[in-house]
Amino acid sequence: MLITGKKLLEVAEKANFAIPAFNISDWAMFQGIMGICEEKKSPVFIAIHPDELKHLGEDIMPGIIQRCHKSSIPAVVHFDHGTTYEQCIWAIQSGFTSIMIDGSMLPFEENKAVTKKVALAAHAVGISVEGELGTIGQNDSYGEVGAAEIIYTNPKDAIEFMKETKVDSLAVAIGTSHGLYPAGLTPKLKIDLLQELNKVIKEPLVLHGGSSNPDSEIAEGVKNGINKINISSDIKVTYQDEMRRVLSNPKLREPNAIQPPCVNAMKVTAAHKIDLFQSTGKASLY
Repeated sequence: MLITGKKLLEVAEKANFAIPAFNISDWAMFQGIMGICEEKKSPVFIAIHPDELKHLGEDIMPGIIQRCHKSSIPAVVHFDHGTTYEQCIWAIQSGFTSIMIDGSMLPFEENKAVTKKVALAAHAVGISVEGELGTIGQNDSYGEVGAAEIIYTNPKDAIEFMKETKVDSLAVAIGTSHGLYPAGLTPKLKIDLLQELNKVIKEPLVLHGGSSNPDSEIAEGVKNGINKINISSDIKVTYQDEMRRVLSNPKLREPNAIQPPCVNAMKVTAAHKIDLFQSTGKASLY
């Protein structure tokens, strides 16, 4: 069933688990993610970044929305990292049931202003909004924009941000980065900061840049108030690495011979994340 991000996260917050937000970039990936979430009986955010949307094409949206409507699990179609008001309005009109407006690279007052503007428009038609405060790091040049240096979310600023923007959830910067971490760099989450943020923010908290972080840290994040975790690079790497292996056979040409093994490999990675986030079986709570 297709629902809003707010409805999905309300249950996760009460039951203290995190919902995976898997970024998809082709139809086979989308079908595979829906399939494994249905197998695991896990709620899911189907996240689509503007760059992924350029690749997919806007005309794919009705099919994604219809597939989620028909699903046995609660699913959200989430517009990930929108950066302008106009982008977010388009996403609302296109059927997304959750919108992220990412003004994190803007000065604080400008971030508040654009986030509040998007929230007013989205809430008027019953669509949920996620904001971001602080900056997520950037490990490579692909996908979501990140900062050269992480600016951690300030709890005092977060209180003001949530009060003025009235967003439904907040992506916080506690030490993660977009993309894959280079060799020799070990990510470190500031769990103490997360605990402080969780005390002062009543809305669900979101973790971006969740790929490549140690499982132990992610588990601590879930334990201390993270209710949505974005996963993009980890599933894409598994999917594409298997595709490279499959395509080493030059005789293969049909997609139904090439893509299924890649999807199955991706599903193993996704299943691990679902278990780690304690989202397995939680569809029964909705």
